[in-house]
Amino acid sequence: MTRTLDVPPFGLLLDVDGPVASPVTRTVSAPGLLDSLLELLAAGVPVVFNTGRSDLFLREQVVGPLLAAGLPEGARLHAVCEKGAVHFSITADGAGPLHVDADLAVPPAAVAALEELARRDFAETMFVDPGKHAMVSVEQRLDVPSAAYLAAQERYDAAAVEVLAGFGMGVEHRGGRRPDASGAVGWRVDPTIISTDVESVLLGKDRGADTALRLLAADGPLPRAWRTAGDSRTDYAMADRLHALGHDVAHVDVRPADGVLDRPYPVLLPARAVNDGAGAAWLARLAAVVRGEVPDDAGFDDHLAA
Repeated sequence: MTRTLDVPPFGLLLDVDGPVASPVTRTVSAPGLLDSLLELLAAGVPVVFNTGRSDLFLREQVVGPLLAAGLPEGARLHAVCEKGAVHFSITADGAGPLHVDADLAVPPAAVAALEELARRDFAETMFVDPGKHAMVSVEQRLDVPSAAYLAAQERYDAAAVEVLAGFGMGVEHRGGRRPDASGAVGWRVDPTIISTDVESVLLGKDRGADTALRLLAADGPLPRAWRTAGDSRTDYAMADRLHALGHDVAHVDVRPADGVLDRPYPVLLPARAVNDGAGAAWLARLAAVVRGEVPDDAGFDDHLAA
């Protein structure tokens, strides 16, 4: 039976790759992770996925399994994709209409050139994500070792900067800037450990957080506190935004090796697990918090074997 809370004690804003989906298999495979999410949703805890992934990936790899397992009636579940350019809501009846901010999309000519570049010169190590509406994304092939992909990624990123500059588009990459003729920089080449996104500089996890707040304000009360979770330094922008707006927030960093940032809010770190293993342990701990079995989510993976 679904139990709802008038004012949720906390809400979850979750990056997908890392905390939820394995960066190795690109699937939700950590034992118990979906069960904990479903328990939290049944208890009335709002959940928003805030990701650079496409809506197609979310529907196939995350939303589909949740629906198949039986999403509770009244669950407050939303997906913000492509770092704030795309969003949709999910109920027990399925995924709702897709909303796309076309004003933030990479121009079609640049999309075609970037995708041709990847397919022509880098097909041995990466593939083009076919589901993007606003971004251009390439991703490491599953049969390619990480070291080989990362070496190719450096070359692709450099070539992508040149492609954008050739279209007269101002671009930034790893702190470097190539302004357009007016001195502006409107686009970003943004690498991760398994992909590179070409995107508007207006997109980001902070924009996704703003969208999450709007979506949740429209379907019920906002939570008293927030937890955000991610596997890279850019994911801290979710908590940064919530903190700047005056919300009580803590961030869970499931891959501290990327670099733990000094922040004015709590940052929770796994002691024994990383990525989706840490995400599963943390969500299980939160479910225990809702059940009243533990006071908080500190030391969330201490119980795991070393």
